[in-house]
Amino acid sequence: MNILAVRSEPAHKIRMSREDKIYNIVGILVFLLITFICVYPFWYLMICTISDQNMVDLNQIVLLPHGINFRNYQEIFGVQNLSNAFTISVLRTVCTTVLSLVCTSYMAYFFTKRNMWGHKFWYRFTVITMYFSAGMIPEYLNNKMLGLNNSFWIYVIPAAISVYNMVLVKTNIEAMGPELEESAYLDGAGYLTRFFKIVLPLQTPILATVSLFTAVNQWNDFFTTKLYVTNTKLYTLQFLLYELLNQVAAAAEQIDHVAGAAATITPTGIRLTLTAIVIIPIICVYPFVQRFYVKGLMVGAVKGWKNLSYSTVFNGTLL
Repeated sequence: MNILAVRSEPAHKIRMSREDKIYNIVGILVFLLITFICVYPFWYLMICTISDQNMVDLNQIVLLPHGINFRNYQEIFGVQNLSNAFTISVLRTVCTTVLSLVCTSYMAYFFTKRNMWGHKFWYRFTVITMYFSAGMIPEYLNNKMLGLNNSFWIYVIPAAISVYNMVLVKTNIEAMGPELEESAYLDGAGYLTRFFKIVLPLQTPILATVSLFTAVNQWNDFFTTKLYVTNTKLYTLQFLLYELLNQVAAAAEQIDHVAGAAATITPTGIRLTLTAIVIIPIICVYPFVQRFYVKGLMVGAVKGWKNLSYSTVFNGTLL
């Protein structure tokens, strides 16, 4: 009896045609070009803040810094109330993001419960608020009546609930399926236990996405300070930046007189350095949440927007 020995043939290296090689090379070059276009503005901003300001004003800085110094940062952090404004911005961003995350996700969780009293009515009523606004004056009077104007809580409480983010989280929770919750319910777990120990840990991607949306929005906002806050101790970094950018020449002159740095501090240097101070925290945080952010958008956002059409809201198919 002949036994046929089956020999595994070595894998042959696939030869690429000339057209495929050209296509790959062109693709790599295009990718590198797009990457350079996206990264270069941030790189240029950073090197200009640490370069000789006379060369910056003459547009002589292109790819590498020249005359490296950190005088801009030293002088900017010496501006009155800047460190306090930075602290307020950080506290505002952290507090609002945490509160919004808990309130929005808990609200979304309850809207997934069909045994909730008035489920359809309350969900429709909440979603429809996305399409209407009371206006700036009623909002101002309402915040004043609640005692929020000119206080730190004007930054936090009005942003506690985001309907758009709530819809994203609700859609993601519904996609999870009821099996795990039902098992926990049979074991005696209540709503809070199921929410914090089962639902919330499984929503990491969409929660990271919502957190990034909220944090960036809060960090960049200056209009709330301009409209509701007059206490200089509650000014945010962004509002201080807004004021300094409107009076950048005067700010540069003031710094020159105080520090005696007329030759090294320019209005352009102040403007670029303030901009860098604002965007550096976002650049530092984004890489850590990037993978969750992309996954959250893929899972929740497409379904969320699909469910947010007028027809689905009013016909009840979203419910």
